[in-house]
Amino acid sequence: MAIVKIQTGLRLDETMYGKLSSLAAHDHRSLNNMIEHILRKYIDNYEQENGTIAIHEDNQ
Repeated sequence: MAIVKIQTGLRLDETMYGKLSSLAAHDHRSLNNMIEHILRKYIDNYEQENGTIAIHEDNQ
């Protein structure tokens, strides 16, 4: 089954955008994929330390 992805807007300052773009190019990723990868790692680390994050119906 395909994964449904929600499109969202993200505002970044120029320095952060430039650094993320450089990291993405270095890892042969798109900028979007790099941001998703970083967020997934952050959430995984958070859940390891604090337990599973509950997703509420109104947050989807």
